[in-house]
Amino acid sequence: MTDNARKWIRYTVDYAAVVVFAVVYFLSGRDFMKATAAIVITSVVALLVGWLVERRIAWLPLFVGGMAALFGGLTLVFHDTRILKIKPTVINLILAGVLFGGLLLKRNPLKLLLGEALILPDDVWRKLTIRFGLLYVFLAVLNIVIWRTQSEAAWVLFKTFGLEVMTVLFALAQVPLLMKYMDAGDVPPPPPPTD
Repeated sequence: MTDNARKWIRYTVDYAAVVVFAVVYFLSGRDFMKATAAIVITSVVALLVGWLVERRIAWLPLFVGGMAALFGGLTLVFHDTRILKIKPTVINLILAGVLFGGLLLKRNPLKLLLGEALILPDDVWRKLTIRFGLLYVFLAVLNIVIWRTQSEAAWVLFKTFGLEVMTVLFALAQVPLLMKYMDAGDVPPPPPPTD
């Protein structure tokens, strides 16, 4: 299997469940329980596909997919939409706790996760870890605000697209900090003209 095909499978494993949730929700006449069943099934299938293709599952997709299956399953069992709606808050608080807890234990989880891809001084790793930890706390609180003050449809859109877009924009906002420490040899050359 080519690297490009593996990348697409990784993206599918990472994002299929949340996209399927939104699609089923809106196509089923905003039936939250049908959408919840879809996210549970898609999460399990995505993890199985990831395992079959890579013969391993990265810890973050396993954690997020497992939480989707757990919270979705509890939502279906108890027929209570609040259980699934609290999931983004719980996940983001756990991620923030891991980042801040790692710093308290003098270990940097972000560096352990990305250290092979980025060579940065320890103080920069600490800054990034604190920034991402604060982002996760912010997203946890924002999820509660959106869930409690907006319509269910608005929350579904926020969960499906808003959280991802905000996380990507935040990560892009960290690029100037990273660029200070990258060697010119680390930056890929510009693509050749296509004319």
